[in-house]
Amino acid sequence: METYALLQITWWLLLGVLLIGLAVMVGMDMGVGTILRYVGRTDLERRVALNIIGPHWEGNQVWFVLGGGAVFAAFPLIYATAFSGFYVVMMLLLWSMIMRPLGFEYRSKLPSEAWRNTWDWALLVSGLVPMVVFGAAFGNLFHGAPFQFSWNLTSTYTGSFLGLLNPFAILCGLLSAALSVFMGAVTVMNGAEGVIHARARTLARVSSVLAIVLFAIGGFWVRGMQGFVLTSGPAAGIAQTPLQQNVSLLDGAWFANFHAYPVLWLVPALGFAGMLLGLLAAGARRSHLAWWLGAVAWLGVIGTAGTALFPFLLPSSSTPAQSLTVWNSSSSQLTLTWMVGFAAVFVPLVVWYTSWAFYVMRGKVKAEHVSADEHAY
Repeated sequence: METYALLQITWWLLLGVLLIGLAVMVGMDMGVGTILRYVGRTDLERRVALNIIGPHWEGNQVWFVLGGGAVFAAFPLIYATAFSGFYVVMMLLLWSMIMRPLGFEYRSKLPSEAWRNTWDWALLVSGLVPMVVFGAAFGNLFHGAPFQFSWNLTSTYTGSFLGLLNPFAILCGLLSAALSVFMGAVTVMNGAEGVIHARARTLARVSSVLAIVLFAIGGFWVRGMQGFVLTSGPAAGIAQTPLQQNVSLLDGAWFANFHAYPVLWLVPALGFAGMLLGLLAAGARRSHLAWWLGAVAWLGVIGTAGTALFPFLLPSSSTPAQSLTVWNSSSSQLTLTWMVGFAAVFVPLVVWYTSWAFYVMRGKVKAEHVSADEHAY
């Protein structure tokens, strides 16, 4: 395999790793925000839940930076096309993300019940909306996005915000939210006791069952969906543009990679195994094991989507022949080479300090400690 093609595949895999890290770590924080008003029925109970993720939520935002930076540097054409075309979605995501730090920092500054309830609802919305958008974005990739390029590779987006809210995208958004709720619930189980732990356990079990059902429905749905097939174009590893290829739409084409390489069926199997075993672990009060199984479930779900789509990254429903792939939307060989070096240093560093922070802050968060600490959330 050509060095350039190998680098492109490497960065496709690394992008997947970063998206999985984002889903697991940020999804965990957002899951706690989503379930905050259920697991915490009193102000003190909600403060306990917030302080379980209090030491970690800011550090977890680095996965957003890594993911966005990877797309910008490794696949700049994807970045330019998606961020300009999905501007309304990006603004919705941005505003919901802005609400999260405000909710964490301002919620407990005033004793007013109305003040704190307002920020509790803000944390719920800012936890639920981004995860639904995250999942819906993956769902829309299977339909393709309505964009096309001019001769000078200037992209034109011809869709609307409401067009992105199609039934399959909504299903994927609900799947993403269910997995986020599961991760948030088992995180609360890890750090809470008593009734808070019991309520989180109930949510973990319900959300894992919902995720299993939605993932299965999604699989059958994709099987009957038209998929994109790259029929001709420059070979992999050769510098190219989206104007140099031909793409066809075929029924069931999104399953082609699985049929060509049956070992890839292990990827969706990981998703189902993580959800099912996570359900059993949560039921058995093995919350730490359930957390790791939730991470496996995310790996299986995102890995399944990436495997089905490969080599497509952003298919075009307007002009399929101008779809963006791993081969025609990546940076130069020199850029990808430098980026591999940076990733080899910084990704393990992020994993290390995140693990260290969780180790140092391990243990239960007790209500009496929260109420006595004026600096607690």
